Amino acid sequence: MASHSDTLVVFFGQTAGANGGRLGSDERELILLVWQIVDLQEKKVGKLHRCLVKPDTLELTEECKEESGLTLEELCKAEPLDRALQQFQQSVSSELQALGRSSYTLCTDGPLLIRQAFHPEASKKNLVLADCFYSFVDLRKEFHKCCPNAGAMKDLCASAMAEYLCLPSLMEKAAGVQEVKAMVMVILHLLSKPYNHKFTSCETVKHKFETGACSKTEAVDSETVIRARGLPWQSSDQDIARFFKGLNIAKGGVALCLNAQGRRNGEALVRFVSQEHRDLALERHKHHMGSRYIEVYKATGEEFLKIAGGTSNEVAQFLSKENQVIIRMRGLPFTATPEDVLGFLGPECPVTDGREGLLFVKYPDGRPTGDAFVLFACEEYAQNAIKKHKEILGKRYIELFRSTAAEVQQVLNRYMSTPLISTLPPPILPVIPQPFIATGSTRDCIRLRGLPYTATIEDILEFMGEFTIDIKPHGVHMVLNQQGRPSGDAFIQMKSSERAFLVAQKCHKKMMKDRYVEVFQCSGEEMSFVLMGGTLNRSGLSPPPCKLPCLSPPAYTTFPAPTAVFPAEAALYQTPALLATPRTPQAPTHAAAPALAYYPPQPHAQLYMNMNMNYTAYYPSPPVSPTTLGYFAAPPGTMAAAVAAQPPSTQMLAQPGALVRMQGLPFNTGVKDILGFFQGYQYAPDDYSSLIQMSDQARSLIQPPKEWLCL
Repeated sequence: MASHSDTLVVFFGQTAGANGGRLGSDERELILLVWQIVDLQEKKVGKLHRCLVKPDTLELTEECKEESGLTLEELCKAEPLDRALQQFQQSVSSELQALGRSSYTLCTDGPLLIRQAFHPEASKKNLVLADCFYSFVDLRKEFHKCCPNAGAMKDLCASAMAEYLCLPSLMEKAAGVQEVKAMVMVILHLLSKPYNHKFTSCETVKHKFETGACSKTEAVDSETVIRARGLPWQSSDQDIARFFKGLNIAKGGVALCLNAQGRRNGEALVRFVSQEHRDLALERHKHHMGSRYIEVYKATGEEFLKIAGGTSNEVAQFLSKENQVIIRMRGLPFTATPEDVLGFLGPECPVTDGREGLLFVKYPDGRPTGDAFVLFACEEYAQNAIKKHKEILGKRYIELFRSTAAEVQQVLNRYMSTPLISTLPPPILPVIPQPFIATGSTRDCIRLRGLPYTATIEDILEFMGEFTIDIKPHGVHMVLNQQGRPSGDAFIQMKSSERAFLVAQKCHKKMMKDRYVEVFQCSGEEMSFVLMGGTLNRSGLSPPPCKLPCLSPPAYTTFPAPTAVFPAEAALYQTPALLATPRTPQAPTHAAAPALAYYPPQPHAQLYMNMNMNYTAYYPSPPVSPTTLGYFAAPPGTMAAAVAAQPPSTQMLAQPGALVRMQGLPFNTGVKDILGFFQGYQYAPDDYSSLIQMSDQARSLIQPPKEWLCL
């Protein structure tokens, strides 16, 4: 930006904490201001002024005491920052009037005083800074233009620049005076021959954050993007821009991240106008937003485009109206029309361009999702809309939140990419050889906890290092959550318990990417239990969680005569459909019936049981099995052996009927309670198996006869 001022005000400040190259990095308040006017036309210098500032927190670091020589007694007598700034403006205005000048530009030793100290502190204290603080001359950059061989700009300071120009050294005791006088001498020297420099370039600070849309085809420099973590869930893009006040964020450069449920996860990606501003943003790591500290890390342009980029023409047209405040409405009735929404908001918060300022979120087939975005022309209208949070429209209460252009893109991208009908092929039940099913109490397995969500099998093998050769074939099992995403856990089957012990000792808390990974030795039985939804912690094994009061019952299948059998320790696989239909008893074709068997499902006769069952399925990834199937833990080995020891005529799976699994029974449930639950249906008293109680759940296997009807 070109400077049309013919007067510079050399400006210096000091905080109660770190100063110099670390000024503003510790959020300490300003305690000292020093300034002096330089007339660029006449090459004259005004009077030097020094003003102490009283901070809200009267505390000085040892480093500050040593550098400044100030004491708390002196600061207690000083004026607060707002009055100190008034004194500064009055002093400069009177001197300019005496010189016959009308305008001036601040000149500082680097950008830290303005960008990292003044603007952040003024933002926290809700102070309105004068326009002069939004434009300044960086003396280091001007000096570097005249003396490019003087060294790196970040290493330059007022005394170093004066020394390079062979200017006389100064010995001033008062803090800040020596620095200002050195800067004045450098400026006067650059104005004279042989340099004859013109101070025409100014650094600028944006007054406000500009919203806007971002296209996925746009090129984003990875050296300009950061990730902020730990944000309050209700924070908006304007709140984030305020946290980075003093630094210039690119247009539409704030992208709030959403979780799998479409809610904010406390993270945001921020894109700055240059690497210099990005590097200054990294210095605000663990600075505070309210009572929360915010972590700031480097990020990439690809990550920013993944969150903020979009391709929808409808969204681009909606976001083309610049400098609008965006509000997200959630929970709208599916039958809501634009007129209903406009009537709900009322005349006190008019929507920009009426119907054109509304964007309803829909599925690919046109069905409404209950979400909508609204544009408002000013902050006042948006605040009036927020006051209607949880008011009723129709028979539903409506949630209203501040939103961003990036959130509009994310929500639209998520819903528009949702398939109308699942394109997954029908599940194929795998016949898994016995070596791949981990059982027994031998501790020849290890558990990895805390893996990066982006970790792959190759990353795990690299993490294992020399112990990779001790992994059994197909022995790496990554645990996925219910949404099919990595959970951060994995199990590995080793060739022996000794090698598993060594891995746990050598690799525990070893780093993978930017996370440390915990490694524990465990048994095959524990591994299978966790893969089926249980938990393994210091207190031992816990059964699969039942967090919801009532979910859809698990999938079951009607089985024909047994056609294939596995050993007693094998897991029982069932298809995701609840089927129960009469079947004709058939004599088993094998000589000795095992405890558990595998049956192919029949594709017809569905039955949906309306029972109060809790059901939580976890999905182990290949090579254990496909992720589209539900898995249920096999009964304990002792029970399986007991069932196998029964005569073939009394074995459960050889009897006609359907196998039903009950989950979430009360602790005090008895056999009579279970049989009473099925009152009204025909059953034989001997056609049930034993009640299995595991931790906070009880399970029961019941063998009803074929005469049972659909519930």
